[in-house]
Amino acid sequence: MPVSAEISRTVQRHRQRIEDLIAAMTVEEKAGQLNLLADPFRWMPTAVNPLDGTGDPARVTALIREGKVGSLFNGIGAEAGRRIQKVAMEESRLKIPLLFAADVIHGLSTIFPVPLAEAAAFDTDLARRTARAAAVETAASAVHQTYAPMVDVARDQRWGRNVEGAGEDVLLNNLLAAARVRGFQGDKGLDDRDAVLATAKHMAAYSAAIGGVEYNTTDMSEQTLRGVFLPPFKASVDAGALSIMSAFNDVNGVPASGSRKLLTDILRGEWGFEGFVVSDYTSEQELIAHGFAEDGRDAARLAFNAGVDVSMVSGLYLEHLPSLVASGEVSMARLDEAVRRLLTTKAALGLFDDPYRGTDVAREKAVVGSRDHIALSREAGRKSIVLLKNDNNLLPLNKSQKIALIGPFADDVENVWGPWTIWGAPERRVSLEAGFRAAMDDPQRLTVARGSGVETPMDGGIEEAIRAAEGAEVIVLAIGESQKMSGEAQSRTEIVVPAPQMALVDAMAALNKPMVILLRNGRALALEGNVKNAPAVVVTWFLGEQMGNAVADVIFGAHGPSGRLPVSFPHKSGQQPYSYDHKNTGRPANPALEVEEYKARYRETTNTALYPFGYGLSYGAVTYGPVQMASDQLPWNGTLEVAVTVTNEGPHPAEELVQLYIHDRVASLTQPGRLLKDFKRVSLRPGQSETVRFTLNPRQLGFIGEDGAYRIEPGLFDLWLAPHAQGGSAAQFRLVGPA
Repeated sequence: MPVSAEISRTVQRHRQRIEDLIAAMTVEEKAGQLNLLADPFRWMPTAVNPLDGTGDPARVTALIREGKVGSLFNGIGAEAGRRIQKVAMEESRLKIPLLFAADVIHGLSTIFPVPLAEAAAFDTDLARRTARAAAVETAASAVHQTYAPMVDVARDQRWGRNVEGAGEDVLLNNLLAAARVRGFQGDKGLDDRDAVLATAKHMAAYSAAIGGVEYNTTDMSEQTLRGVFLPPFKASVDAGALSIMSAFNDVNGVPASGSRKLLTDILRGEWGFEGFVVSDYTSEQELIAHGFAEDGRDAARLAFNAGVDVSMVSGLYLEHLPSLVASGEVSMARLDEAVRRLLTTKAALGLFDDPYRGTDVAREKAVVGSRDHIALSREAGRKSIVLLKNDNNLLPLNKSQKIALIGPFADDVENVWGPWTIWGAPERRVSLEAGFRAAMDDPQRLTVARGSGVETPMDGGIEEAIRAAEGAEVIVLAIGESQKMSGEAQSRTEIVVPAPQMALVDAMAALNKPMVILLRNGRALALEGNVKNAPAVVVTWFLGEQMGNAVADVIFGAHGPSGRLPVSFPHKSGQQPYSYDHKNTGRPANPALEVEEYKARYRETTNTALYPFGYGLSYGAVTYGPVQMASDQLPWNGTLEVAVTVTNEGPHPAEELVQLYIHDRVASLTQPGRLLKDFKRVSLRPGQSETVRFTLNPRQLGFIGEDGAYRIEPGLFDLWLAPHAQGGSAAQFRLVGPA
């Protein structure tokens, strides 16, 4: 429902109470409402933030009593949540309920695939359902807000936080951002017992860090900012998100957490956002290190006046807002506005009606880690798997084959969840070995050896792997990144499989047996050597707690692979940043030529991806007919029907993702060579044909102009209905201008 309707429905009866509270609060208590601290009573996270975060329970209890804390984060648990809330409700002067938040990125107790993996499913309903399941567990654990979804469009695979987003395409990011917001918040109102407040992050352009270096500066045109990096935030707001997190980076010289343009002029002035903005972990304090603020007081002034309503961890608002108001550097009206936003959101969450929501221990036990959620994790896992290569139909494997499962992830459970997992149940993690043995007719026909560490060799490891593989009919190599190699602060200069694992792959390839590569990764990788040349290559990402079972479902053919790449796999690491929707330039390169001088290309490779955005195979063999168009003209106020017939010529069923791309031939600003505008999934039996139809409208054909406004221009367009961003043959149509 629209945000305004959400607020009016659940808040109207509390508006006067909110105003009465604001009138009754001291300036210190107002600053306290905007003070967000780590939960020292229920704190569990380790190695996810640069500071300890455990805090002093006695000190925080005293602050709650004094009305100097409005929210706590990253603690879970119904029983303890009730005890903490009782301090606010029974021992503080104004009895304002606390807001509990947490980093629930891809599941609370039940761990789902990392967001990038789930993006490979190209399935908005799946994204909504996994977010909904995470919300149910979160809400039952006395948590009211999640710091998700991350909606940063990521085009440099060196950047570690690719793993938290939806990849390189704007449309896919928009759709999944909205789906995840709706999943977290539900469709019954935020006061529903199973709803949690979604927080779209990080506004904005955090993922465009120069060189892919975490926290680095960003510099871009207004067109790129508005055309690529802001749309998923707008989609989140339109879907009802009532919280936005500001970013660490600066944008064109202004730190995002001090940018009034981003956090007030655009977010509120243009989009009508009605919720509150929370800083990322000390990001307002970091205005000092940026060289944008003189000291903590100055940083608090700049961030608060820019539009950051709530301060995370630093304590700067609590310390400095009272004096800033007294001096007139921050207006009382601005302070009241921020407090009103937070109190209004608390009211929308039903906390004024039931401050103890989510503290029912029996319900927590019933829903956390439920069977349905575990089954959903397995479903999401197998739908996220992408088959890149399958020479001679090596896959699916026969369950009765003798298989050697080799590699650092063969029997590993430490790297199935993926990064940003805090509260998962370790006992439910399923290794590849366990999944394979459960699927095989005779589990004893599986031999297992690690052969190598992730980033370091193992003494005698390769020799052990050779012994394990000698009697096997097929070798399955589980290689790639550990979960510590992806995520926040995990930028990489070379996005390749580490050298010790490459040595293991080379040793296995020398045995001349059929070989399957299972890639574990949180970003696109540049595949090299015998990994690239293996007859079968499968991207398995980090699939969550059911990883072993999900991979086995696909590898042994119980379910066919249906995922598609949400990021382009480059030929070389040096191609970064890379996205499929790059421009042609005035000297476009011919991808068919190995060497071509005086064109826009590298000496070593073409401006293409090894495996492009949208790419993925099935166990079927799907062919495409020519694009069918009802007309070669699209009226200014009309629509154009386009279609393509796809046929499964293979022996196995196939799920095909038909993708619609366009290219504006001539425009007032140069345009990408291709842009995804729609996609549809179709299931095909062996031998079956299906005509997939799309309706194109002029609104889909516009772009951000020099003035920062969306514009649509008549002219000639190319159109592809294709299996990926480098496939298909173009048809043409003309958008006819207004009469």
